[in-house]
Amino acid sequence: MPNEPSFTHFDDTGASRMVDVGEKQVSRRVARASGRVAMEPETSRRIRSREFSKGDVLEVARLAGIMAAKRTSDLIPLCHPLAIESVELRFDFPDDRHLAIFAHVTITAKTGVEMEALVAVTAAALTVYDMCKAIDRGMTIEDVRLDEKEGGRSGHFRRNSES
Repeated sequence: MPNEPSFTHFDDTGASRMVDVGEKQVSRRVARASGRVAMEPETSRRIRSREFSKGDVLEVARLAGIMAAKRTSDLIPLCHPLAIESVELRFDFPDDRHLAIFAHVTITAKTGVEMEALVAVTAAALTVYDMCKAIDRGMTIEDVRLDEKEGGRSGHFRRNSES
């Protein structure tokens, strides 16, 4: 099909490659991602009341997410190393069994920061699991997804709320 999107990380022979962004225009890029950690209500209560001897779970998770976003190209083989301008992580408890994690990443560059936002959420969620696993090994990391991206040739993407 002539207008069907192609996988840009493979050449005509099927070999993997880093996408050449040399001819792309520099523009403001923004990505927002989210995910959740499901847990027992007691785990949620202890996180919110900061009752862990290892420290403040959410602040350690926030730092892990920021650090991971900055190191995305070390984790995902074909991602470009980027000088990220901003990484913000926000947490919310929508109910007594879930921690929602939100990442917002910005850059002015030739390529986007979707992977950086997704890596930030994932690293924050894994940090929550690591810090709380002694009391709740049944936690699950759920629904990690790109919610929105702006900038670049492909334009604006926003996930429908039903997705």
